Amino acid sequence: MEIMELFDESTMNLDLQGETKDQIIEEMVTLLDEGGVLADKEAYKKAIYAREEQSSTGLGFDIAIPHAKTAAVKTARVAFGKSDKGFDFGAEDGTKAHLIFMIAATDTDSNLHLQALATLSRNLIKADFRKKLLEAKTAGEVIEVLKTL
Repeated sequence: MEIMELFDESTMNLDLQGETKDQIIEEMVTLLDEGGVLADKEAYKKAIYAREEQSSTGLGFDIAIPHAKTAAVKTARVAFGKSDKGFDFGAEDGTKAHLIFMIAATDTDSNLHLQALATLSRNLIKADFRKKLLEAKTAGEVIEVLKTL
């Protein structure tokens, strides 16, 4: 599966309202659920929190990439969210995140979530790539930026 197949405008929110990790997780999980991605919203949310207990997926550089591989996911997807004001996602450097990619992988996807995580991480360290995402005004513009992955 190509990484672009994991993105869909229906699971993008360019105006996240949350300011805390819990608020952002709730917004993003709801986005995935309303997009028809999840078989069990609460089980997926528990899997996200279980992963966060291992170590925060707030990476600094304006980014958070929470992820979970679980049977609670019907179809693999990466939800995208953006916040102009930023949110606290527990990054080690203490900075707020402005971009979030929430990876939802089924328990049968062998290494899909790791491949998506690696591809995103490789590109998100590039300041110009992050800048383009931060400047995007529509989900269509985000898709165009992501096509360069």
